[in-house]
Amino acid sequence: MEKSIYSAEYQRLCAVLRELRLEAGLTQVQVAERLQEPQSFVSKYEAGERRLDVVELHHVAAALGSNVQAVVERLWPPS
Repeated sequence: MEKSIYSAEYQRLCAVLRELRLEAGLTQVQVAERLQEPQSFVSKYEAGERRLDVVELHHVAAALGSNVQAVVERLWPPS
């Protein structure tokens, strides 16, 4: 199992979070405000420069109007 933030799976997670943000019609600044973080926090996790832990993922998903389960289902859709 590759642990790098540059793994294909982690890059897919970053893409899913960006897709959710765009689908919600939110800018990085708006998401950052909801998270009470600087805009660079959002930029870095979307670009794969910053790894999110599960608690942060929960907060990010909520800020996007989603939840961790929905994010995971987009990563690995049920077959």
